[in-house]
Amino acid sequence: MLVLQSILQNENFILCLAISVPLLLTVGAFLIFYFGFRKKKPLAEAVPAGVDSSVQIQTSDSQDAPKPKAASVSDSLSLTRSGFFGRIKNIFSDKPRLSANELEELEEILYTSDLGPQTVQRLMQAVETKLKAEGDSGFESVRAAIKNEMLDIFSQTQNAVQGEGILSALDFSNEVKPRVLMIVGVNGAGKTTSIGKISSLLAGQGKRVLVAAGDTFRAAAGSQLKVWTERAQVEIYSPEGVSDPSAVAFGAVTMAKAQNFDVVVVDTAGRLHTQKSLMEELKKMKRVITKVMPEAPHEVLLVLDASSGQNALQQAREFHAALGITGVVLTKLDGTAKGGVALGLAYEMKLPIKLIGIGEGIGDLRSFHSQEFVDSII
Repeated sequence: MLVLQSILQNENFILCLAISVPLLLTVGAFLIFYFGFRKKKPLAEAVPAGVDSSVQIQTSDSQDAPKPKAASVSDSLSLTRSGFFGRIKNIFSDKPRLSANELEELEEILYTSDLGPQTVQRLMQAVETKLKAEGDSGFESVRAAIKNEMLDIFSQTQNAVQGEGILSALDFSNEVKPRVLMIVGVNGAGKTTSIGKISSLLAGQGKRVLVAAGDTFRAAAGSQLKVWTERAQVEIYSPEGVSDPSAVAFGAVTMAKAQNFDVVVVDTAGRLHTQKSLMEELKKMKRVITKVMPEAPHEVLLVLDASSGQNALQQAREFHAALGITGVVLTKLDGTAKGGVALGLAYEMKLPIKLIGIGEGIGDLRSFHSQEFVDSII
């Protein structure tokens, strides 16, 4: 007690204490704030319920961020190439020529590459014809026969596409306005994402685009489409309280004509090709659009997931029979070994591949070029 009294009576000690305590408190508070701020992570941007979290609207903080390099078609088709060309090459791994047994093995590889049975028969006939004519069953002869026949198949359905632009793939050569694109497909094929990318690419080409939110069946569809249209900086037609998709399509095309839009992209509800009543709804939407513009829709694009393989051919048959498909958007080619389905669609369904999806970025939706595609898989 006497020691404490002595210390407190010491004026120098009291003065030092009065100065140091506030100083220590200030330094401590600064350190807590500094390191706490450094460790704090930015909050994730809110995304509407049901919307893919990978679909983000670019914020001002990311304006100067480097954009990811666009995928190449060849790299994106690596799984298809290894599953198709790689397996064919393996037949020749320990022999210079094919015997009758190896020809059967080649046929089996083609059947299991999702080309479609009719397409396989045509390719095998081309190989056998070439081998008989040249007397050469070597690897390069077999490869050349398959490659040439693939290119010939595509040439019968594909219009020559000049350049990479989406305008050439969808043929905007005439002056009719608005040009109406009706987008259909099953759930999960990438339909809404494709609509967003198509709209963005068209807007980037100077087109004034209106997206019609015709999927009135799925609760989150409108929110998801709104995210994409905001990102693409295009307008959306989504009237409140309207549950009839045909009414949405009619209103959108009417508005687009009155307000001089260049393009209307009509979204539709994803549905299985076996759901006859819902397929009838699509037919009704198409008929209603013709009430506003007799020549519309100018394109009925079927979005197909390449990874669905042979099932994609069946989907194409049903949708084409109901609606008269004018072209295919083949998505998710970068994540599947079943890209050969493109050949089956061209040969067995006589449907042109208009656009292909080879990645998640907007620029990864490309116009389809048959030479580039064939070179990438064999």
